[in-house]
Amino acid sequence: MSQQLLIGILAVQGGVTEHVRVMENLGHATRLVRRTEHLEGLDGIVLPGGESTTMSRLLRLSGMIQPLRDAITGGLPAFGTCAGMIMLADNVLDTREDAESLGAIDVTVRRNAFGRQKDSFETSLDFTGIDRPVDAVFIRAPQIEEVGADVQVLAQVDSAVVAARQDHVLVTSFHPELTEDHQVHEYFVQMVREASTRV
Repeated sequence: MSQQLLIGILAVQGGVTEHVRVMENLGHATRLVRRTEHLEGLDGIVLPGGESTTMSRLLRLSGMIQPLRDAITGGLPAFGTCAGMIMLADNVLDTREDAESLGAIDVTVRRNAFGRQKDSFETSLDFTGIDRPVDAVFIRAPQIEEVGADVQVLAQVDSAVVAARQDHVLVTSFHPELTEDHQVHEYFVQMVREASTRV
């Protein structure tokens, strides 16, 4: 049996319980991350969907922005969905002037690029590195408008980039945690295992 991992779920705001459910269904332990000390000993961390400007403000108020940034740039594998993708991006369009992001992946993201709540949709996507199409739920979703030279595009809707990876950081515009398809989380778990073998 594969070794159980400890996956942190950033729990300042947003869809936390859904990611906890998926990771525990995959056989891994989870820890809710609300303070700097919760980062200690993690094998990886998930940044959930929610409201990116609220996440930014709460992380700043709690003194978590820089420790989280340092942990991820220091090699902690990270997976961001929707607002989590915005938080991990290097550059964010259509956001508040005081909003901060972590600069962990060299992409430019546009908030709410797929429209408002009423424009939400579900689709099946080809995803590089995963054999079968993945179920993807888009809710007020961002999209990636520019990628750096070291970023791998993993999935697209029409011409819009909706999933990407740079080294140990994975981002999706969509919410795989809202489906019964756990393939994207399994992909991240494999990233975590690969990172641990390089340490």
